Amino acid sequence: MESDKKWYVIHTYSGYENKVKATLERKVKSMGLENVINRILVPMEDEVDVKDGKKRTIKRKVFPGYVLVEMEVNDRSWYVVRNTPGVTGFVGSATKPIPLEPGEVKQILKNQGIDSEAKPRISVEIGEQVRITSGPFENFIAAITEINEEKGTLKGLIDMFGRETTVEVDYSQIEKSLE
Repeated sequence: MESDKKWYVIHTYSGYENKVKATLERKVKSMGLENVINRILVPMEDEVDVKDGKKRTIKRKVFPGYVLVEMEVNDRSWYVVRNTPGVTGFVGSATKPIPLEPGEVKQILKNQGIDSEAKPRISVEIGEQVRITSGPFENFIAAITEINEEKGTLKGLIDMFGRETTVEVDYSQIEKSLE
């Protein structure tokens, strides 16, 4: 995890969330602040709307009037964000923004389909044997049948009660078998 970068919540005029995000992204580029202000997010969720008997899915802001910013707070970054048109301030006290808790951030990012941690990369191939190191199938040897890079999981066949059974495990739950 990078040192002083945390997620902060900026209060904006209602309806200005996307404008603030776009303006801030431009400012970060033009001022060379990419290493101080990382990601800017307006969390959205799908909402099914029924109008005239027709269903349609619309994107709705999860936190209307707020934008999330992953940044390192210093005088310059605080000033840049604070003086972005449409921003009314940071959530926290007037002088000290209060960061979101890591658990809150993780949940919000997960709901947005963004992973807060980089997925572990693993070099295994279909047909290869791996040992499951945790979970209900701990210490079983699995022959890999499918690898899902996107989810960071793989499926494999294990021998359970004399029958082959397919299990799905996370990359973090396996190690290469030394057979």
